[in-house]
Amino acid sequence: MWHEQGLFRGHAENDVDSQHGRQSATHSPTHQAAAGLFFKPVTPHFDGNVLDGYDGLFIGGASEASVMEPGRYPFVQSCIQLIQYCLVNNIPVFASCFGFQLAVLALDGRIVRDQSDYEMGTPAISLTPAAREDPLFADVPDGFRAVSVYKERTPELPVGCVLLAETEACPHAFRVAGRDFWAFQFHPEVDRTTLVERLTHYKEHYTDDDAHLQAVLDSAQETPESNDLMRKFVDRVLLAN
Repeated sequence: MWHEQGLFRGHAENDVDSQHGRQSATHSPTHQAAAGLFFKPVTPHFDGNVLDGYDGLFIGGASEASVMEPGRYPFVQSCIQLIQYCLVNNIPVFASCFGFQLAVLALDGRIVRDQSDYEMGTPAISLTPAAREDPLFADVPDGFRAVSVYKERTPELPVGCVLLAETEACPHAFRVAGRDFWAFQFHPEVDRTTLVERLTHYKEHYTDDDAHLQAVLDSAQETPESNDLMRKFVDRVLLAN
């Protein structure tokens, strides 16, 4: 969804950089200030050594790029290989929406496309019992709100993944068992303000007409718990290692 930028690499600044010298790679700059991260664009064609010297990988939305059309978007396969490299080398990963779908494919899972009646807005996300033992979700309230706009999803998680959050429509968050690897169908890096801006910009792509758009915007709620997940990943995973 939405972000026109390519893959991003970055390094932690301020307290993160000066006290710990930690670095990370990312593809979702919306909450970079809150997470203490700095970003710069790199080519979408890369191999595992692009992560040399970095402590983690972030992958977010990708505008209209589809994981189901690797011929049209050749960087999809490169991204999948990079995720698999992270899994083999236990490099921490935080992936949302497009990143979530890439992660599912990297883990030999399945993605389907909805042509209509897909989630759009800030739905309430339900937690599973496993979330109560998870470093990122342990203190998140059940029924928290998150930005969710997608046409592609997974109907079930790949083998070896722990379901952490879901809606009636689909799985929304998982962790790869035994790895510092989290993926989110919703957008932790997007808040309500950004949702309104970007959905308005892409209204022809996502909504039927102006009335439909306005109904979605009127129902949109703030998403503080979701937006705090990236900071928790930095504090509780990257800086804890």
